[in-house]
Amino acid sequence: MTRSSTRERSDKLHDLARHVIIPEGIVSTEWPSVRDTLAELGIVFDNWQQGAGQLILSKDSDGFYACTVGGVTMSIPRQVGKTFMIGWIVFALCIKHKGLTVTWSAHKKDTADETFDGMKSMASTAQMAPHIDRTPDNGTEQKIEFSNGSRVVFGARERGFGRGFTKVDIVVFDEAQILTERAVDDMIPAQNASPNALTIMIGTPPKPIDQSEIFEEARRAALSGDSDDSLYIEFSADPKADPDDREQWRKANPSYPSRTKEKAMLRMRRKLTKDSFLREAMGIWDEISNRRVAFPAGKWEACAIENPSDDWPIAAIGIDMNPDRTWVSVSFAFFTDDGLHVELTETEAYTEGGSDELLKWIKKTARRRIPVVIDAYSPARVFEAPLKQEKCFVRVLSGNEFPQACMGLHDAVKEGTVTHFGQAELNDSVAGATKKPVGKAGAWAFTRDDLDIDLTPLMSAVCAHFGAVKFGKNRKAKEPGDGHKGMVVLS
Repeated sequence: MTRSSTRERSDKLHDLARHVIIPEGIVSTEWPSVRDTLAELGIVFDNWQQGAGQLILSKDSDGFYACTVGGVTMSIPRQVGKTFMIGWIVFALCIKHKGLTVTWSAHKKDTADETFDGMKSMASTAQMAPHIDRTPDNGTEQKIEFSNGSRVVFGARERGFGRGFTKVDIVVFDEAQILTERAVDDMIPAQNASPNALTIMIGTPPKPIDQSEIFEEARRAALSGDSDDSLYIEFSADPKADPDDREQWRKANPSYPSRTKEKAMLRMRRKLTKDSFLREAMGIWDEISNRRVAFPAGKWEACAIENPSDDWPIAAIGIDMNPDRTWVSVSFAFFTDDGLHVELTETEAYTEGGSDELLKWIKKTARRRIPVVIDAYSPARVFEAPLKQEKCFVRVLSGNEFPQACMGLHDAVKEGTVTHFGQAELNDSVAGATKKPVGKAGAWAFTRDDLDIDLTPLMSAVCAHFGAVKFGKNRKAKEPGDGHKGMVVLS
């Protein structure tokens, strides 16, 4: 469900939130019993918070949380009261279920400390005191331990928090706009031992420099209808909102002005830049964040080097052609001392039957042992037959292998195990690339949103890198053309 831009003001979640995308198969919810537990603790939620609680704790016909697979994602501005809402839900669940383990992580230590201090204060009320055993803090890991064996453990992901847990029932990722795949990999497997696990991601719209792929993908999947087992809730002002428009503040923040006072908003307005205020106080997503960029911010640039070695042996060759069959790109992958290097070595116009010189050059370079890699669905397959005729080692990527190749180069760039030469054509291709899901197993491949983007340089590099990883044999250059020396980059 998505709200319309013009609506009457009410206090219900579906009227206040810009987006409420619910999981399929809901037949019940644990919310009534949690609400009753909170009432005993003297806690009463606003109507919109009750609506959120109802959906977060919704269950399917088997009694599992309806979003136990896809999780809960909330894009919510600052000063809305997320710690109050999620914190009290977590406390109620800890009281209801003996031995429950909850991890609550933030990206930064300061945020993790602040959240722990806030929830420790919540735990110190007269109604909560009988349920609390102790609240230890060793400086690295902080806990709120319940008398029934339940616990909430706090920590910072930048400090490596998340490793070593054998069983986690509820995972709360605060500052989810800065949530890396590694952090998720550290924590989520521990939920496999839980009988009914739940993951909750809470964040504000990411900055361009944030490592926000996990958060962005959760939003994209929800809004595009690709995820039927997750809950997505977003509070945000209109995309072109005036940052000083109080009515837009009300659209973005359901707690304003009743709980979040105007002075609190004005303090943020004064301290944050305009762009940061629009994201963090008004929940507005940048246009760039509405698409899945090819690589994490800054990672591709960080892999650029100035002086490739002349002695690096060629590991593989990748070829790609544009859909109009008018342009072809060829990239090489080289073995280096520390990993692999990719370069765009040839780009030229293509006419059917008019690329004899290019074919001769590839044949001479590849000979029989250097793999030449082409995507099965690329028009560049026109090179397959003539290259095979010359006994070249041609490898055509299957439908399953191509997304593997895209994700392989992505991971190599993210981990810094591949370098490139900072070439303008390849950089432009990377800058214009986005991702598209492939199949239902979380795989994806590079694509483009703008038809004017030339993806062939990036796609040829993807093929070359995959060929080097899967089929390349690292030999010292012994024959002319084996090494990097003599290669001319044509533009």
